[in-house]
Amino acid sequence: MPSESGKVVCVTGAGGFIASWLVKLLLEKGYTVRGTVRNPDDAKNSHLRELEGAKERLTLCRADLLDYQSLREAIYGCDGVFHTASPVTDDPEQMVEPAVIGTKNVVTAAAEAKVQRVVFTSSIGTVYMDPNRAPDKVVDETCWSDLDFCKNTKNWYCYGKTIAEQTAWEMSKEKGVDLVVINPVLVLGPLLQPTVNASVLHILKYLTGSAKTYANSVQAYVHVKDVALAHILIYETPSASGRYICAESVLHRGDVVEILAKFFPEYPIPTK
Repeated sequence: MPSESGKVVCVTGAGGFIASWLVKLLLEKGYTVRGTVRNPDDAKNSHLRELEGAKERLTLCRADLLDYQSLREAIYGCDGVFHTASPVTDDPEQMVEPAVIGTKNVVTAAAEAKVQRVVFTSSIGTVYMDPNRAPDKVVDETCWSDLDFCKNTKNWYCYGKTIAEQTAWEMSKEKGVDLVVINPVLVLGPLLQPTVNASVLHILKYLTGSAKTYANSVQAYVHVKDVALAHILIYETPSASGRYICAESVLHRGDVVEILAKFFPEYPIPTK
């Protein structure tokens, strides 16, 4: 995007893990940010007001993914939209409908507001859930999760995220919206928000003793700051298009607990 334009942007679900870092970095780069939250006065969003530049260039807007008018008001007048808001749950009723309808509402509002670009936060969960993929096939941005497999295994998070991303592509094509998607792997890093999010619970379970063993499997990881920076880079780069998997390293669960044991020897970290 041109350096002197695209300076007013909307971040949906601004109080979330990735979104909070995104708001922080956008403010540091001089953007004026409208962040949508369900309740601007909720204490769990207070960390956003404490960010550098927030007093001058951050507005928290009351909005709900299922309320089109609230999103329309937040997005109107913006040059770009970062759609990070999405439920994270294994309950199909709480996951699928809000994710899909919310995506439709955001893309429609962005089209009406004639924004320059929408950056959509998807997930690696929309990419790799495919039982028919050969074991030696490298997973890349051309891969899609199998919806029937997600449904049959009751993986409603991956199902909902996949449906939502497919909806985003369909709606953006229909509405003429410039859409670019980022698909992060498991995101870790310092929390800006006061609540523990789902991806950090992946590590926390090894520290609390709730996980007595670890799985014989590997997991891809990425730092939250890198994910936030990737959003901004995608927004600011005119040639960016399509989907972008965001990953830094792949570790066996055994490597993860070994690292945790090194830094936190006082905790009941599993050894097998």
